Amino acid sequence: MKKKIILVFFFCLLWSNINTMEKPFHHLPDGSFRNPEGSPERDPNIKWSYKIFNDERKKIKIDFPKDHVVPRTEVLKNLEKFKDEGYIAWIGHATFLIKLGNYTIITDPLFSKNTGPLIFGPKRYVNPAIKLNEIPKVDLFLLTHNHYDHQDMSTIRNFPYKTAKVITPLRLSKYFKRYKDIKELDWYQKIEIDENLKITLLPAVHWSKRGLFDSNKTLWGNFLIEYKNKKILFACDTGVGDIYKELGEKYGPIDLTFINIGAYNFFPIMPVKDKSVYHTNPEEALKVARDLKSKKVIGMHWGTVILSLEPIMEPPKRFKAGAKQFGFSKDDAIVFKIGEVKPLKDFF
Repeated sequence: MKKKIILVFFFCLLWSNINTMEKPFHHLPDGSFRNPEGSPERDPNIKWSYKIFNDERKKIKIDFPKDHVVPRTEVLKNLEKFKDEGYIAWIGHATFLIKLGNYTIITDPLFSKNTGPLIFGPKRYVNPAIKLNEIPKVDLFLLTHNHYDHQDMSTIRNFPYKTAKVITPLRLSKYFKRYKDIKELDWYQKIEIDENLKITLLPAVHWSKRGLFDSNKTLWGNFLIEYKNKKILFACDTGVGDIYKELGEKYGPIDLTFINIGAYNFFPIMPVKDKSVYHTNPEEALKVARDLKSKKVIGMHWGTVILSLEPIMEPPKRFKAGAKQFGFSKDDAIVFKIGEVKPLKDFF
């Protein structure tokens, strides 16, 4: 009896220690997540108005130059042309194909016509560069967070390569039930694909939500892709934050950073024009890239669907124009055409 009491005592002590262990800052007691320390916070007094947003959105002209989109036949031809030397291809929005050696990576694949549940949500005004069933064999599927313009369930269900390894932030693997190899990561966790390729999930300044009652219940994050001696950072949607200087010190210099340069203006709903807590504007994107000690930076998350109220072709113009101010040449602040395929040698 005495031994049993002692065992119960030690079990209770152990359980108490486990439960009182300090959790990382971004893990909240209720099981939800928050942004890194030093991140800006949204003013709680702001009230979102779908009516105002939709009224303002209707005023935006969907007017873009013809060469904003590469013809589909040319895209397919170039994917084949560069398949042996590696490439980066923009399919649209945050969807890229990145070919590194024997591995083809796809990021946040969005092939649906709209960015919302079922047939709802903003509709894209530019189609994906190629059809979903035309993409080359994918080995790695990277998902940064659960917003509808990134986690596209129709694409996930119909994805032709369900043997691809899927890597997501915490609590997103449940959406990949028909896939064979899914790995969830917390911030700073790393997975080694082989001796040449490693993937680390890093913090981002953003949020998550798909329904009415699931705010921040799943994690979000940036992916650091280390291939041989090169470092690529693929950003989740992100705002500015102190965390990027920390990441630059710990993981920099970054050879190539992908970052959002669109969806930043929600004025007059938000009190300040061209300013969003959760999406960098073009100049803020360049600042984040500088904090990461990036050598080159690709602007993404624009030119596909209207998610905010800036003119649709404004982001790349401001991105290029602001490059010098943040220590980049115009050539190192890179803008793709939708469907453009560039060989890796152009970046490294």
